[in-house]
Amino acid sequence: MASSWDPSAPGVLRLPSGALVRGRGLRRPLPEGPAPSFAVYLLGQEPPPVPWEARWVRWRDFGLPSDPAGLRGALREALERAGADRVEVACSGGRGRTGTALACLAVMDGVPAGEAVAYVREHYSPRAVETPWQRRFARRFG
Repeated sequence: MASSWDPSAPGVLRLPSGALVRGRGLRRPLPEGPAPSFAVYLLGQEPPPVPWEARWVRWRDFGLPSDPAGLRGALREALERAGADRVEVACSGGRGRTGTALACLAVMDGVPAGEAVAYVREHYSPRAVETPWQRRFARRFG
């Protein structure tokens, strides 16, 4: 099993349980250091293959996931693996869809749904969760 992320690395979110998840934008190069061992990719079309295990959730830019139950399952797996594996959640830019998914992960990890967007903005990126409907989705995720 791979070890978890360095908590001080850019884009790494520490959830209340202590689990670490890296968020990132796929338009940028893969950061230096260890590669993920598991990833959830939030894109409108299927991502190219990667050498680690990954789940794809169909999710148009600035929109919402086309299959919310599929997102929940992928995030449940990500959360279960985040204690020991290097888990990554990513979309093209690393802010809207990624921030929304990280807020949903935070809810699954015990952050009250009404506080999840603020939690992710404080601990991941102040620009996370870009649209009103993404904020509403995260608030209603619990």
